[in-house]
Amino acid sequence: MATVTAPQPGVGASESGSPDSSPLVPARLAGVPAWLWIGGGLIALMALSAFLRSRYLGGQYWMDEAITTGISLHKLSAIPGVLRYDGNPPLYYMALHVWMSLFGSSETATHSLSLLFGVLTIPAGAWAGWTLFGRRTGIMAALLFAFNAWLTAYAQETRMYELMGLLGVLATAGFVLGFVHRRRRYLPLFGGALTLMLYTHSWGTFFFAGSAISLIPALLASNDRRSLLRDGVITFVGAGILYLPWLPTLLYQVAHTAAPWDNSPRFGAPVQISRDLLGGDRITIILVFTAVIGLAPLFTRAHRRTREWTVLWTLITLPVATLGLAWISSQVTPAWASRYFAPVLGALLLLIAWGCARARLLGLVAIALSVVFLANPSTYTPQYKSDMRDVAAEMSPLLRPHDEVVVGQPEETPLAWYYLPGGLRFANTAGGAVKDPSYMDWVDALTRLTKTKPQATLGRLVAGLAPGQRLLFVRPLTEGAQNWQAPWTEMVRRRSAQWGAALTQDVANGTLKAIAWAPHNYRGACCVANSAVLYQKVS
Repeated sequence: MATVTAPQPGVGASESGSPDSSPLVPARLAGVPAWLWIGGGLIALMALSAFLRSRYLGGQYWMDEAITTGISLHKLSAIPGVLRYDGNPPLYYMALHVWMSLFGSSETATHSLSLLFGVLTIPAGAWAGWTLFGRRTGIMAALLFAFNAWLTAYAQETRMYELMGLLGVLATAGFVLGFVHRRRRYLPLFGGALTLMLYTHSWGTFFFAGSAISLIPALLASNDRRSLLRDGVITFVGAGILYLPWLPTLLYQVAHTAAPWDNSPRFGAPVQISRDLLGGDRITIILVFTAVIGLAPLFTRAHRRTREWTVLWTLITLPVATLGLAWISSQVTPAWASRYFAPVLGALLLLIAWGCARARLLGLVAIALSVVFLANPSTYTPQYKSDMRDVAAEMSPLLRPHDEVVVGQPEETPLAWYYLPGGLRFANTAGGAVKDPSYMDWVDALTRLTKTKPQATLGRLVAGLAPGQRLLFVRPLTEGAQNWQAPWTEMVRRRSAQWGAALTQDVANGTLKAIAWAPHNYRGACCVANSAVLYQKVS
C-alpha cells in the first residue's frame, strides 16, 4: 500500500499534530457526551441556515429555472431525450421530476429541493473537516458551509448547483482520504460522487480532469507510486465507463448547443470567487489572510512531502486545475459563469477552515466576522430574478385559449409558458411557432435566430389568427442590463426590436390594434425585465 513520508496523526488529531481533545468545547460541556452536544449544535446550525436560505423560497423563477422545471415535468423516460436540446446531463432533472411528483411544481416546492441539498452540505462539510483535520476544523467548516453566500443564493434556485456543491464536498473528501491518506475504503466514495457529478452538470468533466491532475502531489510524496497509480486508474476509468452511456449526448450537445449567450472569460476568476463564492472582498480578505497565516508553516522545506504538505497542495491543485481547464476550454466554447463553480467550493472552504483552525484564536475571530457579514442574505441574494410572473398576472385575465404568445427572448419561452394560462399557442423570434414551449431548443439556436426573418414569420403568425383573436408580444428590456454583448444577446436585442417594429407596422395598417400593456410595476435593472403588449386582430 502506498504511503507518504512523515505520516501525521489520523482522525481526531489536532491541526498542530497534538491530540485534539477539546478544541472549541466550553468547559461546562466537558461532562456531556460529545455526540449529544455536537449533534445538537449541528442540527441547530442546519436549522438556522435553512431559515436564512428560505427567505425568498417562494420567489419568482427566472428563465433557467423555468427551463429546468419544464424539462423535469416530462415523463422520466423522456427527460434524457429532451436534454439533447438543452446542454446538461439528466440526474438533477430526474430527481426534480420525482420531487415534483410528491410536492408539486410551485416555486416553493422546487426551490425546496435545492434548499435540502444546500443544508446537507453542512454535515458533509463538518464530517470532511473533522475526518481530515480534526474536530476544530470540522466545526469551522460547518460554520463556513452554513453561512456561505453562494450556497445561500442558489439554495433558492431551481437548478442543479446545490447538488453539484454537495457532491463536490463528498468527492473532495473521498479523494484526499483515498489517495493521500491511502484509506482505500474511501475510493468508492470519490468514484461514486465523481460519477454523479458527471451526470449532474457539464462541469463534472472539468472536475474529472482537475482531480486527475490533483494526483500529482500524492504521487510526488508517495513511496509506492505504482499502487497509487493503479488505484487512480481503476477509480477514474470506472467512473468513465459508468459515464459512457451519456457520452454520445454530450458530444452532440457540445457540437450543437454550447453557450452562445456567453463571452469567453478573461482573467476575472479571482474576483468572481471573492464576490460570488465567498461573499465579497471583506470576507475574502479576512478568511484568506487568516488561512494563509495558519497554513504558512506547511510551505516550508521542513514539511515538504509530509502528509500535511500533500493534503495542502492537493486542496490547492484541485480548484486551480478545475477552473484552469474550464477557463481554457471556454476560450473556444464559452461555458463560464460563477454559478458553475460548485465543484470547487468544497475544496476552497475545507482549505480555509483548516487554515483558520490552525490559526486558533485568530481563525475563530475570522470565522465569526464572516458569519456577521453574511447574516443578512438580502445583501447578496436576489429577491427578484424576473418580472415574468408580474407580466403574466396582468395579462392572463385578458387571454383566451388559442391566443398567440410571441417571446422576444427565445429562452424565456418556458418562463412565459410556466406563468401564463394553459391552452395558448407559443412562438419566439428564433424560428416562429414552438411545438413544445416547456423547454428551450438550444440546438443551433444562434443560426436559427439569425436566419429567421421577422416580417415574414410574424406575417404567418398574424395570418393564422381569426378576427378578434389576440397576440401577446413579450419583449426583453435591456436598459441597464448586463452581459448583452455576447453574440446571442446582441442578436436577441436586434430581433426583438425588429419584431416590435413589425407589430407597430401592423397596427398602423389596421391589421392589429394594441389593447393592453404590462407590467405596471417595473422593477428595472434588478432583474430580468420584460415589457408586454397585447394586440387584437382587427381584420
